[in-house]
Amino acid sequence: MRILFTLNPWWENKEWEEKDKQLVEFEAMEIKWIPKWLNNVSIKPFSLNFLVGPRQVGKTTGIKLLIRELVRRNRYGVFYLDVELLKDLEELREAILFYNRIKEENKIKNSYIFLDEVTAIKEWWRIIKGFIDSGILSNDVITVSGSSSLRILKHKEAFPGRRGFGKDVEVLPLSFPEFLEVHGVDLNRISTFKKEIEDLFLAYQEVGGFPKSINKMSFLKDLIRSIESEIEKVDKNTLTLKQIISTIYEMVPSAMSFNSIANKIGISHKTVESYLEDLEDLFVVKIVYHKDKRVNYRKEKKIFIRDPFLAKSLALWCNKELRKDFLSESIVQEHMFRKFDEIFYYRNTYEIDCVANNLRVEVKAGKPHRKYPKNVLILEEKDIPEFLIKLLHT
Repeated sequence: MRILFTLNPWWENKEWEEKDKQLVEFEAMEIKWIPKWLNNVSIKPFSLNFLVGPRQVGKTTGIKLLIRELVRRNRYGVFYLDVELLKDLEELREAILFYNRIKEENKIKNSYIFLDEVTAIKEWWRIIKGFIDSGILSNDVITVSGSSSLRILKHKEAFPGRRGFGKDVEVLPLSFPEFLEVHGVDLNRISTFKKEIEDLFLAYQEVGGFPKSINKMSFLKDLIRSIESEIEKVDKNTLTLKQIISTIYEMVPSAMSFNSIANKIGISHKTVESYLEDLEDLFVVKIVYHKDKRVNYRKEKKIFIRDPFLAKSLALWCNKELRKDFLSESIVQEHMFRKFDEIFYYRNTYEIDCVANNLRVEVKAGKPHRKYPKNVLILEEKDIPEFLIKLLHT
């Protein structure tokens, strides 16, 4: 169990921060910020937190920033484990039992346990549930993290009455208003910062909201490889993945069916649907269904990429054009989805790109004009930045 001392250097070395990979990289960034999502992680015993978000978004760095604060209370009261380094359930069990001995020897009543990328081991939840039920973890704060929302959140049902004060925390690339804030823009004075907002929106369309892309660090290959890795974990083929994404780029921003994608590649529509559901689970794409009076799951769907840099990276990976109208539409759809936790589109004699709650928005950037009903908000490209700010900041 020597590896546990390597993963938890604060047990032996008070200067551990100077050598921690995530913290050293964080401090070296020109543009850095303490993630707001950290405020949503419960640190009140007993808690079982579920932390989910795409790869490369900064989950581990956020955890280390939280650990840096918690270690100051008691260095033996914090336990971090990268579950990807373990091979099976038995090693996970042994790691937690070893830390329990550390707790007992140092008379730790309440500890903070972080299990990073926990979905690397199948049925991980059985070990955690067993330790909670046995009382070993019943006075602690446990935070489990992963890149697949489905593979973590579907196991919430395995913990009825066992979450305590725990929260579900979603970690996403920065929205445009958050992007402005980390660049020093006061969102309460958008008229004052009008020129900066215009310039930063152009930048946001290029670098999106990932910490490394914002800092112009080279990580496009790492981002793509992380998606491939997650797809391989569910026994999917990365070449098929590339073909599906490539075909989508040829068809967007138009609505499309799983059949139309499948026919271009020569695979079944069920295969296309399965891959897209996995990509949705990994926070890569969002499938937008048609809605009139009710949601029509059989009608053609719109598909958008959930971050501008991700959209750019996938386009380069597939050697496809990233259309300006698709990027603009995706940005508005993503922000409306974050606001309302739903997003649909409408099409009859005319099409409305974004329908959520009581808001109906058509993004006209790069598209021909036509008449729309009065209750439809028409966004030209110049209107998008202020719309995004008012949507999420007010």
